[in-house]
Amino acid sequence: MAIYDLRPWLSTPGTITSCPPGLEYLHQINQLIVCQHFDPLGALRKFETSKTYEILNNQGQRIYFAEERNNCFLRRLCGFSRPFTMTIYDNVGRDVLALHKALKCSCCWSRCCLQKLKVEAPPGETIGYVYQYFHPFLPKFKIKNENKEEVMKIKGPWLVFSCLRDLNFNLLTLDEEMVIGKISKHFSGSVRGILTNGEKLEIQFPFDLDVKIKALMLGATFLIDYMYFELWP
Repeated sequence: MAIYDLRPWLSTPGTITSCPPGLEYLHQINQLIVCQHFDPLGALRKFETSKTYEILNNQGQRIYFAEERNNCFLRRLCGFSRPFTMTIYDNVGRDVLALHKALKCSCCWSRCCLQKLKVEAPPGETIGYVYQYFHPFLPKFKIKNENKEEVMKIKGPWLVFSCLRDLNFNLLTLDEEMVIGKISKHFSGSVRGILTNGEKLEIQFPFDLDVKIKALMLGATFLIDYMYFELWP
């Protein structure tokens, strides 16, 4: 049995008015940890059928389980530019979130090459989008609501591909004057750390942040991971 199967699930919370079903888990937390389940044999064989993740709170309890199902040919041909749908489940197997990314070229900085992610909660009901937007030096994104109105921005570091230090993507107000939260990629310190534990990203946000924006930050985390930190498509 894999180690990640032994983690305890967070107990199912009660229903909250006006909260999309399944997002109640996000109501009373201010931190998430996204851990990719890494299969060394699958990476060597180059034909793994899906990528899987677990989403934990800061106590190590599993809140969600995420799975990308995709055509292995597209993964190999297109890399992080590939289209994908990520489905996120809760502890009773209910589909809570769906993340949809279209096929986008990554070979230039034109508008057609900038990445975009649609977030649904529950699947079929759009709650917002994550848009990459152009900057000559920095990775930058806009978080938009279901009406495509901007609500937050995300700004990453200059040397985003550095593997020797922790990297932070800050969640900012629209005027970029205040940092509200962040998405962090922590340097594991060794190849063995990557091979045994897989990739980990940490998300921090205020307790009272709207649960939909928390869910959009989770979606942004997967997009950022695929764009900058994916080792094995």
